[in-house]
Amino acid sequence: MKLLKGVLSISCTLLLFACFGFVETKEENKQEKVKKEQRGVLEETTVAYFASGCFWCVEAIFESLVGVEEAVSGYAGGFTANPTYKSIGSGKTGHSESVAVYYDSEKISFETLVTVFFGSHDPTTVNGQHPDYGSQYRSIAFYETDEEKEIILNKIKQLNKDLYKGEIVTEVKKLDIFYEAEEYHQDYEKRNPSNSYVQNVSIPRLNRFKKKFPQLLKSSEH
Repeated sequence: MKLLKGVLSISCTLLLFACFGFVETKEENKQEKVKKEQRGVLEETTVAYFASGCFWCVEAIFESLVGVEEAVSGYAGGFTANPTYKSIGSGKTGHSESVAVYYDSEKISFETLVTVFFGSHDPTTVNGQHPDYGSQYRSIAFYETDEEKEIILNKIKQLNKDLYKGEIVTEVKKLDIFYEAEEYHQDYEKRNPSNSYVQNVSIPRLNRFKKKFPQLLKSSEH
């Protein structure tokens, strides 16, 4: 009888954990759906995450691509909760300025996004992209699945062999959590075309990218 009670107790515990996990996953999916609706993107849109220097620049690059519906500036890769622009500037949060890229996988693949990521910044620069330096500007390619991780690692292997001679310092990290940046950072380049940083850094970086990958651009970006 004691054995039977023990088995029943373990079974109930496992069932409780399973149900909790199901509820948690369901809630996460609901939150992601709400987030997509708030950003005006389709529910079936997939999300990829990258960090390669100032997120104003990175956001504009990814938003220029066919198949990308939205790119959102934020913070990821660190160990502190609820980071802010001010707090990550200290270099003590572990977070890097990052972007969440909402894309239609029928129009553009994760592999192409990885190609764009490596092709739009210098992945051999430690902790920064000119003229911004510090751990908050370091290069990170985030993944959520083993397939995404493999795509990133294969790209690094190829580039290290063909172009960078083993000098790539980009971190490859599993995404833990992505925190959206303050609203004034979103679409910063579009909303602040006269800003001196935008004029002297963001726009030239975007134009260099466009010249390099014209076949990936939306018609309005040509």
